[in-house]
Amino acid sequence: MPQDMPPMGGYEPVQYRRNLPVRGFRPATYLFAIAGVMTYGFYRMGQGIREQNELAREKMWSRIHLIPMLQAEEDRDQVRRYYSQQAMEKELLGAETKAYNSDRFVRPTYAVTPSHVTK
Repeated sequence: MPQDMPPMGGYEPVQYRRNLPVRGFRPATYLFAIAGVMTYGFYRMGQGIREQNELAREKMWSRIHLIPMLQAEEDRDQVRRYYSQQAMEKELLGAETKAYNSDRFVRPTYAVTPSHVTK
């Protein structure tokens, strides 16, 4: 009995890969697109941080410029309270009493003193 031999020209190659169509872009395209989006995002974030810093600086300077007006308001309030207290004192006691040697208005100072705890 004769031996089986391969056909002339050999066998056809065995198809072990699937022939699927390529879907989407190449991976490098996705990489560049994501890098572009991230670059734009970091750029916008930097602009936002710069704007926040500018707004904070503007807020600080506006508060600095308001300090003299607020101080004047506080001074007027202190003087008003002083005169109303003097009027109430005169009404209750019938005469003005002086606790100090001077008539000059001195703003009260409130000092925080630590409490001494004895053990």
